[in-house]
Amino acid sequence: MWLSPEEVLVANALWVTERANPFFVLQRRRGHGKGGGLTGLLVGTLDVVLDSSARVAPYRILHQTQDSQIYWTVASGSSRKEITKHWEWLENNLLQTLSIFDSEEDITTFVKGKIHGIIAEENKNLQPQGDEDPGKFKEAELKMRKQFGMPEGEKLVNYYSCSYWKGRVPRQGWLYLTVNHLCFYSFLLGKEVNLVVQWVDITHLEKNATLLFPESIHVETRDQELFFSMFLNIGETFKLMEQLANLAMRQLLDSEGFLEDKALPRPIRPHRNISALKRDLDARAKNECYRATFRLPRDERLDGHTSCTLWTPFNKLHIPGQMFISNNYICFASKEEDACHLIIPLREKTPSKQPGGIVGSRKASVVDPSTESSPAPQEVSEQPASPASPLNSHQSFCVQEVPTASQGLLKLFQKNSPMEDLGAKGAKEKMKEESWHIHFFEYGRGVCMYRTAKTRALVLKGIPESLRGELWLLFSGAWNEMETHPGYYTELVEKSTGKYSLATEEIERDLHRSMPEHPAFQNELGIAALRRVLTAYAFRNPTIGYCQAMNIVTSVLLLYGSEEEAFWLLVALCERMLPDYYNTRVVGALVDQGIFEELTRDFLPQLSEKMQDLGVISSISLSWFLTLFLSVMPFESAVVIVDCFFYEGIKVILQVALAILDANMEQLLGCSDEGEAMTVLGRYLDNVVNKQSVSPPIPHLHALLTSGDDPPVEVDIFELLKVSYEKFSSLRAEDIEQMRFKQRLKVIQSLEDTAKRSVVRAIPVDIGFSIEELEDLYMVFKAKHLASQYWGYSRMVASRRDPSLPYLEQYRIDASQFQELFASLTPWACGSHTPVLAGRMFRLLDKNKDLLINFKEFVMGMSGMYHGDLTEKLKVLYKLHLPPALSPEEAESALEAAHYFTENSSSEEAVPQEEQEGSGSEDVQEKRGEEKGTSSPDYRHYLRMWAKEKEVQKETIKDLPKMNQEQFIELCKTLYNMFSEDPMEQDLYHAIATVASLLLRIGEVGKKFSARTVRKPRDCATEEDEPPAPEPHQDTAREHQPPAAGDPQAKAGGHMHLGKVPHESQVVVEAGSGEGEGSPSQPLSDDETKDDMSMSSYSVVSTGSLQCEDLADDTVLVGGEACSPTVRTGGTVDTDWCISFEQILASILTESVLVNFFEKRVDIALKIKDQKKVERQFSTASDHEQPGVSG
Repeated sequence: MWLSPEEVLVANALWVTERANPFFVLQRRRGHGKGGGLTGLLVGTLDVVLDSSARVAPYRILHQTQDSQIYWTVASGSSRKEITKHWEWLENNLLQTLSIFDSEEDITTFVKGKIHGIIAEENKNLQPQGDEDPGKFKEAELKMRKQFGMPEGEKLVNYYSCSYWKGRVPRQGWLYLTVNHLCFYSFLLGKEVNLVVQWVDITHLEKNATLLFPESIHVETRDQELFFSMFLNIGETFKLMEQLANLAMRQLLDSEGFLEDKALPRPIRPHRNISALKRDLDARAKNECYRATFRLPRDERLDGHTSCTLWTPFNKLHIPGQMFISNNYICFASKEEDACHLIIPLREKTPSKQPGGIVGSRKASVVDPSTESSPAPQEVSEQPASPASPLNSHQSFCVQEVPTASQGLLKLFQKNSPMEDLGAKGAKEKMKEESWHIHFFEYGRGVCMYRTAKTRALVLKGIPESLRGELWLLFSGAWNEMETHPGYYTELVEKSTGKYSLATEEIERDLHRSMPEHPAFQNELGIAALRRVLTAYAFRNPTIGYCQAMNIVTSVLLLYGSEEEAFWLLVALCERMLPDYYNTRVVGALVDQGIFEELTRDFLPQLSEKMQDLGVISSISLSWFLTLFLSVMPFESAVVIVDCFFYEGIKVILQVALAILDANMEQLLGCSDEGEAMTVLGRYLDNVVNKQSVSPPIPHLHALLTSGDDPPVEVDIFELLKVSYEKFSSLRAEDIEQMRFKQRLKVIQSLEDTAKRSVVRAIPVDIGFSIEELEDLYMVFKAKHLASQYWGYSRMVASRRDPSLPYLEQYRIDASQFQELFASLTPWACGSHTPVLAGRMFRLLDKNKDLLINFKEFVMGMSGMYHGDLTEKLKVLYKLHLPPALSPEEAESALEAAHYFTENSSSEEAVPQEEQEGSGSEDVQEKRGEEKGTSSPDYRHYLRMWAKEKEVQKETIKDLPKMNQEQFIELCKTLYNMFSEDPMEQDLYHAIATVASLLLRIGEVGKKFSARTVRKPRDCATEEDEPPAPEPHQDTAREHQPPAAGDPQAKAGGHMHLGKVPHESQVVVEAGSGEGEGSPSQPLSDDETKDDMSMSSYSVVSTGSLQCEDLADDTVLVGGEACSPTVRTGGTVDTDWCISFEQILASILTESVLVNFFEKRVDIALKIKDQKKVERQFSTASDHEQPGVSG
């Protein structure tokens, strides 16, 4: 490519001049190409270590003048062809012009101006593409693509200089982090290391420091461990690696590929060596942290942040911290964690006349946030509401159960007895309410409340019943989403009403199991509200739909808020506070379970080992985390934990879980089995009481566990919370997020391994492959599916992946992907004919015609080629040349072939149907199942379908339909292509020529016998009645003419297209057999038949071995006395000719070389290994000598 001219002082250092003229020099980098010796090795090493551009462009052109010592680079090239093109352009366009100039300065100025002009012209069309990566970075991306063979779609995010430890030796090189791969390249004195690891294969990633590897990054896959060290900025590198691995796990979890953020603000000037993707990922990380800190909606983007101080009126101080600004909010976080947090929404507000301050325009809220005491709840109220229930004025949609729209169910089903009648409890509740009202007066109320250490202290003491719904909405961030989406819940309910799905079926089943002990859910009012909220959420988020435990949590939310409020609280829970908890595989809960196990090891080491032995943690933690203790603790106690959870997040749940184990340590250490440990914990949790609760006690379902000789000791929930904060408060949100990442890798890879084992178990035992081979094939198959998401081709597959489907159906590939796999794995390599054969195999395997095949179908196809005896392999090959595998586009006379099957023999009509799927009724059932699967997959349907598929396999060779002449020609062509690269090539050609000529004669004999009984309606004689006999004679004359030497059709092989070249079809006929061509149905005498069969088998085709190219696409072999075919623009096709599978099998058995070819075993493991290298499925490290190659 042309380069902007730059000075080069020493032109010949490390470069070799190849061509020169008075004004330009063409040079090659030492060590590139052949030869180079020690100098080449040293130069190659320098280029890698110093990241020289010569690795990408080992050729360059310099401009020079005779008397000047300064050279100017004007062009570079990655190949000799590219640089030669530039050199020739310079010689043809500039040399003559430059010789006219007198002054050397003028020559240099002219050349520089000309080169700048060329570059400007080339870049003119590239300007609209927007954000351009810096030049140095583009160069690195080119190196990455060239070095690791990556396609254009693979984007480089960043690259770093580091060392890879190979054994005990560090190899200095470059680490390239792309969207889908981690790559490393090193070249030191001929020793080359080339590493590629897919992010989806990484099972462990951590930054550690040991004596052996000081400050290194440890990467682990299922196969190996890799260590990288000597980074200039190890923190930045590791953070980026974490992000990319996280994106890969997200892709495995919900099949979402990486999409660049197009809305990211573009810099005025590109940052040096920072790509647009790197800025995108940095912005994502900041956005996620910002949203998590302030509990903001998922679409909120951070515009910027700056250090500042906030004047706080409650203590008359300036608090230092950071101010964050986004599209809809201004937020403040103090440097000290609990000092102060503030959120100011920038929504357009109507003036709210409050004693605490004035909130008017957008400007007012920014200029004086401290005066904003309680604007948010009242700003949306249509009429003033009491301070105790500011949210209750929200109007929801009108349905029959009006009360549920305006207030929580608890208020409807609780007797409104005055607080005075409740004695000490009532007084305590009154004091709590008073404390909160004082806090509101001092710190503000609503979204803009100052959140300080005092707020947390009040939450820990318990939120009063009357304020619980309001504060849950506030602390969870649900209030913001509800405000910005007015009417959204109403619309969802209207859309989802009456809609059926698997989720609605499960919801109906669980409705009456949701807190059945509470009076609010013992009648239709509460049940209907719960149904609407759960159904609306399933409609909003179909990837989650409905998961068990959501009903318990939602029923509690409905007790303290209206339907709409409960809905938005559920949104906050499922999508922000408990990510991935409620999907089909409860990944989030499993991740936090892993964190809980890790924390148990850290905080309670003596108990950790015992719990692992008993296997208790996995049993208890899911129910604790998924329901936030609501299903295992008395209701009045559990809601206090939920209060703290909405304020602090998952940290509280983990702290309380650790405190529960700590309190029961002695008893748990004495347990002998899991059941005993579960009883101990269940009894303890049943007796966690809330002595301050003013609600009537609700009977708890776990009361059975409390039966025993000794009365259980009651534990106060507030005491439990206090202990959990005292002992385990060192937990920080940032640390939990870091641990979540580590556990997410482990959990998702474990789930992927489970899926792999399940799929492999679903494959029939008699398939022929070992378990290891099946697992390897599955990994290759899955990699091919994932590639469609990486690089954009085959979007259909990516969009069709549904994690809720059975494991076998989750990964599927289309025809183009199958073609690539087939080419690298098939034992029947056919050269240029391989894609044609792959297409036929795909159509044969795609039973349901949805243009996708699953892993089981893929393995069945592979097994047919690798396993089984000669008969089974030939049967597969035979089927590949019959419909549906042989498409109409590939056959020259598809219409004749179709008529042959439909009209020739009624006994054969059902066979192709059976070939496709067994029977018509099964097809219909399968289609229904497919349709049903889109809404509610029926697993039993898949089991029945697979059972039927197994039955269909039991077919005999007699079930196979007969093959017509054109299909037989296609089969012959495939065989010729298949033998082209075999060591026994000539012997195989000789044998197949023998077999082909023999079969042609057999077909002729069969045609003559069948002609006596069956006369086709479209007999060729009907068309030939008008033009008497000359036309066949003309054809015959033409048949004897050999193909012209330059005839492209005579040499062609591969694809066949209907009607493309019918007029060029050549017919090779046995000499002397044309005499009976005019009588298609004339029977032969026994003597004639005998003579026909005993003639030389080489007389039909040319004697000797028939080369592959002799069989052109449109060549028709006819032996014996051919029937006058239907005349098709000068060509001849024998539509009555046919052959059966038994005849083909018997003929092939006569040639031992053919038998040996099909019976020889091929090791698929070697082919899989090669395919993995191509797919970059596992790391492939090479460490070999490369003399004279600089990389």
